[in-house]
Amino acid sequence: MYVAVKGGEKAIANAHQYLAAERRGDTALPELTVSQIKEQMRLAVDRVMTEGSLYDLDLAALALKQSRGDSIEAIFLLRAYRTTLPRFYTSTPLNTSAMQITRRISAAFKDMPGGQMLGPTFDYTHRLLDFSLADDATHNEFPPPTSIEEVSTNPNEETPRILDFLQSDGLVEGVGDTESSQVGDITREPLELPAGRDIRLQKLTRADEGFVLAMGYSTQRGFKNSGGHPFAGEIRSGSVAVEIIPEELGFPITIGDITVTESEIVSIYDGSEETPPQFSRGYGITFGSGERKAISMALVDRALRCNELKEDIIAPAQDEEFVLMHSDNIEATGFVEHLKLPHHVDFQSELDILRRLRSNWTANKAKREATEMAASQTQSQVSQQTSSKASAEDSAKPSQHEPPQVPAQTVPHSDQYKNPAVKGAA
Repeated sequence: MYVAVKGGEKAIANAHQYLAAERRGDTALPELTVSQIKEQMRLAVDRVMTEGSLYDLDLAALALKQSRGDSIEAIFLLRAYRTTLPRFYTSTPLNTSAMQITRRISAAFKDMPGGQMLGPTFDYTHRLLDFSLADDATHNEFPPPTSIEEVSTNPNEETPRILDFLQSDGLVEGVGDTESSQVGDITREPLELPAGRDIRLQKLTRADEGFVLAMGYSTQRGFKNSGGHPFAGEIRSGSVAVEIIPEELGFPITIGDITVTESEIVSIYDGSEETPPQFSRGYGITFGSGERKAISMALVDRALRCNELKEDIIAPAQDEEFVLMHSDNIEATGFVEHLKLPHHVDFQSELDILRRLRSNWTANKAKREATEMAASQTQSQVSQQTSSKASAEDSAKPSQHEPPQVPAQTVPHSDQYKNPAVKGAA
């Protein structure tokens, strides 16, 4: 017998205490600090800030500590806190051309104006465990690379975009209207489909990195109808200024700097009656150093532009509803993990339905078996009657192995031909 669960407040309080003890771990070891997470787990912090839509290193690190390293739980905590914050201004578009670059590469050009800068990257590591990091000894001697020092001596120098040179030759499409003030906000307005590109980019920025990575990967495996092989036109990371325009001033002022990673992907567009063949763009941007997310986002952004570029939708990554409605890890987690919560009444109703279904199924099965048995008996009786009738008819027929009985008066006896008198009389 299933019954509803009552109470539970004490159990929940105990679960909270248990969680706190598990989060602390062995008390003989030093407790992990928020500063350590912020400085030494920076990529995890960057992801939480990006998908939590709040640029605050300390809060993101605190969320990671509170969530025991669960990035999605940390993102949830940061978004929840974000809803309590007032909004004073909307910033002007970031001028990433003036970025103080720490990393800049292009897979399309070997030599490009401004040069390439590898920066801090795992790209050329050997993916072998470094057991020296397991030692308790501190590692504090890391002189900054020369290239970083050289860049820092020219803080106001802009680094040109490589795609701008192609755009001047008409080989790549323009960046669109960057001065438009009519920009949507998915944190204040519900998502409506079809969505503009500004809304799509916002959703992709907040989207789960794994989901966006899988969608981008699917386009590379051929699940798309847009362009050929994509190329990383330019990927850059660094610090950019955030500016606002106060109403009382009427001109932009800088309120701070943030670190972002920007990715621009290009692929061939065959053109249309109005547009000549050219490279089309895909764009991605994240807080911090989320390079993998930025590249994946650019691939998906290009795939979702199929309607704009009059391309057929043949793959999931091109389906706007499929991508945008399933990309948010907080929404997905809510739907999936709500299955852990009490569903006693729902389950009881399902049990009642199941019992009725089984009762009806049993009754129908018995009725079906009875009908089949009656039909089988009738068929057996008919077969027996048919067999008896056939046997009676067979017994009434002469045997094919016996000679036919010929009457004596019609068949002459052999002795009659031996007596001439009889023959003559005949």
